[in-house]
Amino acid sequence: MNIRLTQGLLAGLSLASLGTAQIVVSSNISTSTTWTANNVYQLANTIYVLPGASLTIEAGTVVVGGVADATLAVCRGAQIFANGTADAPITFTSTADRATWTGGNPKTGTFRQLANNEWGNLTLMGSAYISENQVGTNSAAPSSTNYADMEGLAPATPSLNDYGGGNDNDDSGNLNYVSLRYGGLTLAPTVELNGLSLGGIGRNTQVDHVEILNNLDDGIEVWGGTVNFKYVSIWNVGDDAFDIDQGWRGKAQFGLIVQGFSGAGAQGSGFGDNALELDGAELCNYQPVTTASIWNFTVIGSPHPTNGSTGGDHLTAWRDNCNIQFHNSIFMDAGDNVINNDITDGENGNTGYGCNGTLTWAQRWTTAYTVTSPTNPFAAPEITPAQAYTAQTSGNLIEFRDNLFYNNLRANSYTEANARSVFTGGSGTNNANNSIVTASPITSLTRGAAATPNGVNTTSPVTFIDPTPQNDALTAVEFAPNDGFFTQSRVRGAFPRGNNWLTGWTAASAFGLTSSSQANTYIAAERGGLVGAPVHFTTGNWAGGTAVTLQVENMDPNLNLGLMIWGTLPFNFPIFGGTLVPTPDFIGVVSGAGGAGASGPINVPLGLSGAVFYTQFVTFDLGVPSGEFAFSNGQRHILP
Repeated sequence: MNIRLTQGLLAGLSLASLGTAQIVVSSNISTSTTWTANNVYQLANTIYVLPGASLTIEAGTVVVGGVADATLAVCRGAQIFANGTADAPITFTSTADRATWTGGNPKTGTFRQLANNEWGNLTLMGSAYISENQVGTNSAAPSSTNYADMEGLAPATPSLNDYGGGNDNDDSGNLNYVSLRYGGLTLAPTVELNGLSLGGIGRNTQVDHVEILNNLDDGIEVWGGTVNFKYVSIWNVGDDAFDIDQGWRGKAQFGLIVQGFSGAGAQGSGFGDNALELDGAELCNYQPVTTASIWNFTVIGSPHPTNGSTGGDHLTAWRDNCNIQFHNSIFMDAGDNVINNDITDGENGNTGYGCNGTLTWAQRWTTAYTVTSPTNPFAAPEITPAQAYTAQTSGNLIEFRDNLFYNNLRANSYTEANARSVFTGGSGTNNANNSIVTASPITSLTRGAAATPNGVNTTSPVTFIDPTPQNDALTAVEFAPNDGFFTQSRVRGAFPRGNNWLTGWTAASAFGLTSSSQANTYIAAERGGLVGAPVHFTTGNWAGGTAVTLQVENMDPNLNLGLMIWGTLPFNFPIFGGTLVPTPDFIGVVSGAGGAGASGPINVPLGLSGAVFYTQFVTFDLGVPSGEFAFSNGQRHILP
């Protein structure tokens, strides 16, 4: 084998972000600016990227805040391009976290369970439609003139904190491979900064491979807009992990939520509340109303260790006419209910589902996705309801399909789920293929000793997780539509078999909360076929003197035929309708049965430590156009 890279060189590449100078940023950004990986940027206070300006952050750059209000806020009309990579993620964190790193390397450090509120957050404000009624001039019906003032930011020139408008295609930039650690700020009671705040962000903004770890308030909070999410990880936040407000009409796929605590504050300000808090509109009969589609989430709650009543709250809490479809997901270890109708958030006179002529909670489970409310609708000269509500493409407004529920032990955990026929389907619902299982759907989960950090709420925090699927999670009945956004992943939960996409770039991986081995690293490149996207995984860890087997599942079972591609460098070349990850240094034919095949076992020679190469499977598939192929994910292998 031609070894092009060594492990030492790879480490050197990732250390390019260590920074040779520290630059204190104390003024707003008014022109197009680039922050480079050879510097560390310290936010002195709240820094705005002003309208008309853009901020580009190079892969591997470190941004720190030494005070609690050190926030980066991207204004409506501005853009941020934070394009990290798996080897060189962009890290936003505190000076206290950075002090624990070895040699300034963000892939090292010491995890501190009781730490948050050490800097502010990252906030993006865009110009997509929102539903907000507090500013006094907004209309109940959607309007391009409706706006809101961003929560958690100190009063500023009013336009700096505004979000909302009439552009659902808003492009506020890119967030790729970004780790946000130990943030959050309390401006006033119930007015706090989330790990990532997104107000009125449109679908042309890219958010993928984003991690929130140990934030004071919510992990990600979304106010309106149409932004989509892919590969998000939210751990140990002090309130809701994924919080939706003001009419979000987007999509999300591949999300990991691990509830817990990150401070000694009350539940909602240090100890986790709901895993997903799902609000429809700021006032229940306003529009837009949240109407979204979520696939392949793994949601792990925060239970009291003896099944008591003082752990975390619900895995999904629903309010104010919210419509969301959940498919191919895992819901486990609930502190309370897996599904709960919270009715309303209690704000601004809301009365919840069914208010002022809107559909009731029960009706939304039996009403087709094409039905939109006649109360305060989208209409000319704005946009039509069909143009406004595009995230759902089949089924009912609320539905659960192909999901697994495990270890939810409270006596009332499934009360509302049973009332909505989640496990039986029928009754006019579109629920199907949901199961309560007795074997863990993820490979491993370890919890530490029970803790009561605030003297009231008790849980056992997760200390290690291998979130890859096993048992009933390995194969789903259905898979996501081929719509240009979703990956046609035919598994339940956020991870394909043998592929932990947290490895290498997240704080969770750096701190030992999940694997840091890069022997078999996941590379997203799937293209689905007749039975969804092929999954490539490797059995074995490539240690010298051992055997490994390269495997593929989800080939077309009628053909059971594919190609195994092996290369010493990444290629990432668009071809035959997909993306070829490795250089095609070696190509072998693989046949199998039942849609599965393998190459190997391969005996790994001694003396190859540090060698790097890439593998992928390309399969013949009757479900793609003639002359094209289905593509598995790729894997990168760094030999130990």
